[in-house]
Amino acid sequence: MPNLLIKPVESHREQKQFMQLAWDLYRGDENWIPPLRQNLKELVGFRPHPFHDVADVRTWIALRDGQVCGRIAGIINHVHNEKYHEKRGFFGFFESVDDLQVAHGLFDAVRQWFAEQGIHQIRGPVNPSLNYEVGLLIAGFDSPPMFMMTYNPPYYARLIESYGFGKVQDLAAFWGHVEMLSTLDQKLEFVVREATRRFDVRLRTLDRKRFKEDIETFLHIYNASLEGTWGFTPLSDREMQHMSGALRHLIVPELTTAAEVDGRVVAAVFGLLDYNPRIKLIDGRLFPFGFIRLLTRRKQIKRIRLISTNVLPEYQRWGLGVVILSRLVPIALEWGIQEAEFSWVLETNHLSYKSLKRGGAKLTKTYRIYDYPAPAVD
Repeated sequence: MPNLLIKPVESHREQKQFMQLAWDLYRGDENWIPPLRQNLKELVGFRPHPFHDVADVRTWIALRDGQVCGRIAGIINHVHNEKYHEKRGFFGFFESVDDLQVAHGLFDAVRQWFAEQGIHQIRGPVNPSLNYEVGLLIAGFDSPPMFMMTYNPPYYARLIESYGFGKVQDLAAFWGHVEMLSTLDQKLEFVVREATRRFDVRLRTLDRKRFKEDIETFLHIYNASLEGTWGFTPLSDREMQHMSGALRHLIVPELTTAAEVDGRVVAAVFGLLDYNPRIKLIDGRLFPFGFIRLLTRRKQIKRIRLISTNVLPEYQRWGLGVVILSRLVPIALEWGIQEAEFSWVLETNHLSYKSLKRGGAKLTKTYRIYDYPAPAVD
């Protein structure tokens, strides 16, 4: 039996091995999209990122006869534990060959590190929290993921579940085509008219003259609107500043909508173009010239991901989410968008599920979050 070693990532060489493993595992998989290398380095803690102000992250690699065959990160999100009065650890950035010994060895390492700090509950995968990339793909392996969505081989579910993890929540991705717009339920049109009239809503795009300020406003709406959502922890001020700096290059102002009531932004939505095919072309490298290839001639991109439709809690039952989406539709058509993905949507978010299905969207991908020990089945 070849020797298996699970060890913490300690050197620059081991950081490179941690990073490189995904390229080795997915070689030849047409649906895999490489991560943006700079972003991955930051999120796992190989370079500074404001997430690490509020969390501790440790990484491990698995080596068999000196060859890297697995990796994992253990994450202690202090904001989550304070908010939910828990002592919970998270795992993320998991990759492994199809081998139970390798996968279980990685989970053993994470469990031991958590146990040393009195933590015995684990949740994942999150990369590194629900505000970034999250969930294990369990259905919908026939196409590449949209921008900032995860991808993995089908056997990962077996590796994780065989260790004793069990489902705690599923996330859905819904797909829509412009041809479906003609089938929209007339009841939705009524909701748009009535909500607009009731609140005297003013709709606008993100303002180019105060671009960064508007993005931060959108992120504050995001924080406030998701306060009661399962598992949610708010972005810190530094995370919002960092994220707004990145999004200002990726967001197309025309593909955004804010709803103002009495001069105050109460709802916002933005669509992110699906940059994934371009990320694949540049192999995840933004420098020296990948950044240019990523962002030029963006009108050629015909797919969009609607990440989140966020409405302040006091307005959530009045249809303003539908209002801002309705304004986005003609703009997307003018841009030439052909396809849209609404992701991700919690399975327990019954309102969004029903609204998307009523609008003709199709459930195309399912992602799963696991708990250890496995939750009791009712």
